[in-house]
Amino acid sequence: MKLILVNVVKHFITITKHKLIVFKLCIIAGEPWRGFMHDWSKYSFTEFWESAKYYTGKFSPIHACRKINGYSEAWLHHKGRNKHHHEYWYDYNTEQKTPIIPYKYAVEMICDNLAAGIVYNGKKWTNSTQLEYWTKIEAKKKVNPKINKFAKEIFEQVAKNGIKKTIKKKNLMKVYNEIVLSEKTEKVEK
Repeated sequence: MKLILVNVVKHFITITKHKLIVFKLCIIAGEPWRGFMHDWSKYSFTEFWESAKYYTGKFSPIHACRKINGYSEAWLHHKGRNKHHHEYWYDYNTEQKTPIIPYKYAVEMICDNLAAGIVYNGKKWTNSTQLEYWTKIEAKKKVNPKINKFAKEIFEQVAKNGIKKTIKKKNLMKVYNEIVLSEKTEKVEK
């Protein structure tokens, strides 16, 4: 019982720290509302209790749950409610299985990835951590190729220039417009 209570407290601290970092990054990125709304579902009964049960502090409890059970009810709940996850947009029954993720959610996805890397890697996190992680798992991701290219470009910029120089509204819009909307006439407005 004591271990469960410890996990509950540690998990609460972890997700709250993650949420706070995403909020700060989203403010810098010009998407404060997305940062504020980020991951409230993690506090729901379905997501919170499963994650507290499989809490390790070293990586997402969803991975630990999947290893043991073969799936994660918390993940299925989470990805179905949070548009910043590329999995939210995947629909295997449509012609365009991986649509383009709208700008505000794509930016939130970037901030989410950076924050997760910072929280789970702690002092081991470097500017190149997210690029290395994204590159390692990108073949497994079912994400629109343009969104993948956008994310990779931003993570490459972070690796080269750091978060402060990269996660700026003007830069994110420029890269999104050039890569994702290059064939469309409608651009994201400043």
